[in-house]
Amino acid sequence: MSLIEYKGFGGVVLAADMLGDENDPAVLLVPDIGQGRANWREVAEALVLSGRRVVNLDLRESADLAPHVEDLRAVLAQMGSRPVVVAAGRGSWIAAHALGLDDGTHLAAGLVLVDMPVDDVAIASAAASRLALPTLVVRGGFSPARESADSDVFIAALPLGQSADINDCDLELASDRREALLGQLLEFLERRQPREAMEFKAGSDPRTLRDAMGCFATGITIVTALDADGTPVGLTANSFTSVSLDPPLLLVCIANTAGTAPALREAAHFGVNVLQIGQQPTSNRFAAKGEDRFAGQPWAPGQTGVPLLGSSLVSFECQHESLHEAGDHFILVGRVVRAQFEPHRDPLLYFRGKYRRLHFA
Repeated sequence: MSLIEYKGFGGVVLAADMLGDENDPAVLLVPDIGQGRANWREVAEALVLSGRRVVNLDLRESADLAPHVEDLRAVLAQMGSRPVVVAAGRGSWIAAHALGLDDGTHLAAGLVLVDMPVDDVAIASAAASRLALPTLVVRGGFSPARESADSDVFIAALPLGQSADINDCDLELASDRREALLGQLLEFLERRQPREAMEFKAGSDPRTLRDAMGCFATGITIVTALDADGTPVGLTANSFTSVSLDPPLLLVCIANTAGTAPALREAAHFGVNVLQIGQQPTSNRFAAKGEDRFAGQPWAPGQTGVPLLGSSLVSFECQHESLHEAGDHFILVGRVVRAQFEPHRDPLLYFRGKYRRLHFA
C-alpha cells in the first residue's frame, strides 16, 4: 500500500491509499462525509485479494456537498483509467451528483451506492435520471437497511440501475455483513469491469464497443465551415485521418445528429484544425451544446473563407471531395488546398475517454 495525493477543487490536496497491482481494474472508494478512508480499509484489502487495484480516498473537511462533488470529478480526471466508483452514505450523494453533471461514462465505468440516505423523492428522482452509467444501489451494507419509499423511487428512476438488499438474517457479526457487501460488489465488478479481456459481439452493450474504440489514441480536431448564411460553424471531432498524398486527401467522420452536420454536408469548403495541448478549453467549447462556439475564440477566414482557429497545431483548408453515408455518421472527404502548421507545439491527445498529453522519455 502506498499513500498518494490528488489535487482537488481549488487546489486542495486529497490523500488516498493506493493498493494492488496497477495493471488490475481500478476501484475508487469514497467514504461518508465525516468519515475517513479507514472506514473502507477492510473492504479495500479484500478487493485487492480479488484482483482489483483500489484507490481509497479521503474527503476534505466540509459539510457542504458542492466542493466534494468538484473534488471527486477532479480526482477521476487524474486517474489513468475509468474506475468503478463505490461510495458510502452521504458519499453516495457526492458520487451521484459528480457523475450526473454530464455523461459520467467518460469518468467512470460504473457506480455503486452503499447505504445512500434518500429523504426527498423529487431530488432523488431527478438525481437518478441523470446517471447514464450502470449503477448498483446496496442497502444494508454497513448497518441494517432503513425502509424508504424514496429509495425505491431513486432506484426506479435509474436508467441502468439495479439494487441489492443485505438482509439481517445470519448477520450477527460486522464481518458477516461486510462479507455480504463484498459479495455484492464483486458480482457487480465482474459484470461491469471483468479481469479478463472484455469482448464485444453484435448485439452487445454499445458502450463496450465504444470502450474498445477508445483504446486507439487519437489527436483532437475542430472541423469548421460556413453555413448557408455565411455564419461560422464547427464541432470537435477525433475521427480524422490522412487518406492520400497524391491527390492530397483527408477525411473526418461526423455524427448525423450533430447540430453542424447539415452545414458540413452542404459546404463547398471546410477546415480541420488539429489542436495543441493549450487548446483543451477550445475542444470543450466546441463539444458543448447551446454555446456560441466562436465567441472569444481567435479565428480568421482562410483563402477559401472557411474559419480557421488561431494557435492550432495544424489547420487544413479543404475542398469538398466526396461524402459517404456510414451508419450513424457520414464520412466527409476533403481535398487539401492549403495547410499551415506550428511544428514546435505538442498535440492534445485523447485516449480511453480522457484528454492526454505527450510524454517524452
